Amino acid sequence: MTPPEADLSADTASLLEAARGGHRRALARVMSMVERGGPPARELGALTFAQAGAAHTVGITGAPGAGKSTLNSALVAVARERAERLAVLAIDPSSPFSGGAILGDRVRMSDHTFDEDVYIRSMATRGHLGGLTLATPLAVRVLDALGWPWVVIETVGVGQVETEIVGAADTTVVVVNPGWGDSVQANKAGLMEIADVFVVNKADRPGTSETCRDIRQMLDLSAPGDWDPPILTSVGTTGEGAAELWDAICAHRDHSTASGELDARRAARVETELDEILRASIAERVSTIVEGPAAERLRRQLARRELDPYAAAQALLDEAD
Repeated sequence: MTPPEADLSADTASLLEAARGGHRRALARVMSMVERGGPPARELGALTFAQAGAAHTVGITGAPGAGKSTLNSALVAVARERAERLAVLAIDPSSPFSGGAILGDRVRMSDHTFDEDVYIRSMATRGHLGGLTLATPLAVRVLDALGWPWVVIETVGVGQVETEIVGAADTTVVVVNPGWGDSVQANKAGLMEIADVFVVNKADRPGTSETCRDIRQMLDLSAPGDWDPPILTSVGTTGEGAAELWDAICAHRDHSTASGELDARRAARVETELDEILRASIAERVSTIVEGPAAERLRRQLARRELDPYAAAQALLDEAD
């Protein structure tokens, strides 16, 4: 049954309640508030923080062209066959003109567009390396608080900084393709250390068994933990291997919950988010300081060598206080 129309001009708490009741337009409005940031986003964070903590977050990462979006679409199909509800955050490259998301991932997941138990949101990287903005942790928290039991984050895929996905996920899936080059790239990027599940996608191509072997050898050389990352194969275009991937994700969720690793990761995640918020707040404050009239006066003094840069910086900080 379609819920009654929501009042999109309502206050933040009312919008959240409407989104929790199934209003897609209200949910879209809330997620737009998250992406824009500022006081509305901070209010959303305050309203949802205590309500979150039930959803399991899955990060899907890997090099560009690994087939993450296609595999993700097949994974969503398996989850829906098992009556699971999912929200997907597809971190897309930003348009150089509008700053918005290119929406490529959302296009590739169009099979799920009309499924009320799947929510897909493309979020722009806005130039942030690795594609994970400050808005991502808040977006996950909002979806969690609104009752989505699974939140999947798919990153844009830009090499070494891709490891930052681990800070936002309870379970991290690393996707590579057959071929020695991908294995070396995964190792150099540090993905070997963050993966909870490996998937060699496009396994209908030559070199699949060799890549699986290479990953296993690399894992054997690393420090052993209490979880041995499985190495799976898949063909995203046909859905082959997607069911096994879902099983592996569920197995890791159960293991990390029982071992206490899940709680430890989430605690570390909140600490990291606090650090990022502090850094962003300080950077915003610095921008305000260096654009003020006092900064211009001090720049002229610097140019005349009437004071040194450290003294100028301290003067600006003193004035800001």
